[in-house]
Amino acid sequence: MCEGRGLETTTTIRAASVQFEPRPDDTTYNLGRIEAFVRDAAAGGVDLVAFPEMCLIGYWHLRRQPAERLRTLSEPLTGPSVRVVGDLATEHGIGVGAGFLEADDTGRLFNSYVVCLPDGTMHRHRKLHAFEHEAIGSGDRYTVFDTPWGVRLGVLICWDNNLVENVRATALHGASILLAPHQTGGTASRSPHATKPIPLETWQARHRDPQRIEAEFRGPNGREWLLRWLPARAHDNGLFLVFSNGVGPDDDEVRTGNAMILDPYGRILAETWAADDAMVVADLDLGLLPLATGRRWIQGRRPELYDILTRRFGTERDPRTARFSTDPVPVHGAEPGT
Repeated sequence: MCEGRGLETTTTIRAASVQFEPRPDDTTYNLGRIEAFVRDAAAGGVDLVAFPEMCLIGYWHLRRQPAERLRTLSEPLTGPSVRVVGDLATEHGIGVGAGFLEADDTGRLFNSYVVCLPDGTMHRHRKLHAFEHEAIGSGDRYTVFDTPWGVRLGVLICWDNNLVENVRATALHGASILLAPHQTGGTASRSPHATKPIPLETWQARHRDPQRIEAEFRGPNGREWLLRWLPARAHDNGLFLVFSNGVGPDDDEVRTGNAMILDPYGRILAETWAADDAMVVADLDLGLLPLATGRRWIQGRRPELYDILTRRFGTERDPRTARFSTDPVPVHGAEPGT
C-alpha cells in the first residue's frame, strides 16, 4: 500500500531531512531507525526523505579499520541493506536517500549514496572527494536524474558540497533539488577558524545541561559554520538544498546534526539544532525556481572566461592529502589571459 502522495508532476514537493546517530557496523539498528523515520515521513505526506552520509554502517570509525574489514562491511548497489531501503521506498510511496559503503564488481570501495524512488528505480552517487580511508576511492561523475515529481534531483556527499564547482556543475546538469548528506560539525579542522571538536562530556551531559550542547550545535562548530557557505550553494545555483547530517558521537568526534532545508534563495525553510535524532519537513514550492536569482545569474555565464577552472596548476592533491595535510596552501598566481 502506498502511503505517500501520487506520482504526478506537482508544483510542491514535501521534503524531509533526517539527522540520526548511526551505530557503527550495526546495519540492523540503523535500518530500524531509517524505517521508523520513513514511516513517520510517509504518514506526514512527505515525498522525499534524505538520511545522512554512510548512515547504514557508521562513518568516522571506518578510518581505523583494515581494508579487509571494510570489504566485509561493504555491499553492492544490489546488496541486502540497499534492497531494504528500496523496499521501504516502494512500500510507502516515498523517495528515500541513504548512505552506504559500496563495493563494485571488481572489489573497489566507495563512499556512496543511494536514492530509491517510489517507482522502484535506484540512483547512486559516489563521493567525488573521498578521504576516509586509503582503500575508499573517489567517484568520477556527477549524479543528476529525473524523478516522478517532474524535477531533476542531484546528490553531492559532504566535501563534494564544499567545492563550489561541484554544485554549479550539478545545477548545470539540470538539478532543481540537491540532496547533501553529511557527517560534519565538531570536526578537528586544520583551519584555525573552522570547526573544532566538541567535548564528548558535553554530549553526555545534554539532558542535564541542554544549554551547553545547544550552544555548541548553534555556534561556530555547528550551525554558524554551516551558514558561512551552505545557503550560498542554494542561492548561487538557484536550487533547493536538503542537508542531512549525523548527530552525536561518531568515533572520537561529535556530529552536530543541524538538519536543514533551504530554498533557491538560500532561505532556511526548516531546521533543527536538537541534540537528538530528529526530522525536519518543508514544502518545496517549485514556483520559486524560474525567477530565482541564482538561475537568472547562471543565464549570464561567460564560459569563454572559465578555462582556468579546468587548468592544472601542479599544486593539486588527492583528497586524503588535501584533507589531512598541515602544509601551507600555495597561492595560485596565473596572470589574466594566460
